[in-house]
Amino acid sequence: MSRRARLLVLLPALGALGAMLAWAVVGLPDFGHYVGPYGYLLNHVALPERHMTNVVTAVVFDYRGFDTMGEEFILFGAVTGVVLLLRAQERDEPEVREGVGSDTVRIVGIVMAGAVLLVGLWLVAFGFVTPGGGFQGGVIIAAAVFCVFLCADFGAWRKVGNETFLDPVEGAGAGGYVVIGLAALVSGFPFLTNELLGPGMPGTLKSGGTGPFINWSVALAVSAAVLILFSEFLEEYVVPVASGSE
Repeated sequence: MSRRARLLVLLPALGALGAMLAWAVVGLPDFGHYVGPYGYLLNHVALPERHMTNVVTAVVFDYRGFDTMGEEFILFGAVTGVVLLLRAQERDEPEVREGVGSDTVRIVGIVMAGAVLLVGLWLVAFGFVTPGGGFQGGVIIAAAVFCVFLCADFGAWRKVGNETFLDPVEGAGAGGYVVIGLAALVSGFPFLTNELLGPGMPGTLKSGGTGPFINWSVALAVSAAVLILFSEFLEEYVVPVASGSE
C-alpha cells in the first residue's frame, strides 16, 4: 500500500479523533471557574491539618501519597524498561573527543548549570511552602547536570552520568518513599500516614511532617531516572555518530 493510500485510510480515524477531542474541550468549564468541591475543601483544611501552604504539594505527597508512590514506580519501571532495551547489546567504548570549542560557551554553560541546579534545589526544598516539588525540581536538577554535556564534552558527561552511580540513586529514591511509609506502619499508624514528626510550623522548611522527606525521595528518583535516560540515549546515538562508527 502506498503512502498516499495509507494516509487516506487514516484520515477518517484522525477526523473522528479530532472531533472527540473538540467535543471534550468544549465541555470543559471556563478558565478560572472551578466547579469541583474537592479543591475548595482542600484549600480550607490543608493548612490547619498539614501545616503546608502549598496545597497542591500537600495533595500529591500527603492526602494522596499512596497514588503518588504508584506514579513514581511507573516512572521507575519505564526507565528500567528503556535501560533493558538499550543495554541488551554490549557496546564498544569508543573515544569521543569532540566537544565545545568555544571558551565563552563553556563559561556561560557552567554558570547556567549552577543557576539551574540552584533553582532545582530550591523547588524541591521549598515545595511545601511555595510552588514546586520533587517531580518538578528533580527534572530541573537533571537538566542542570545535562548542561555538562552541552557546554563541555561527552568525556566530562561520562564522569557525572555514570550508571554505577545513578542506578543506586534512583533505587534509593524510589525505595526511600516505601521506607517512610513502612516507618509509619511500624510506629502503629497506617501506611504513609503523616503522623511521625508532627506537622511543624507553616511557612518554614520544617512544615509538612514526613512530607518533605517523601518530596526529597521523589526528587532523587526523578533526577536520577532522567539522567539515566539521557545517558542511555547518548550512548546509543551520540557516541556512534561522533566516533564515526555505524
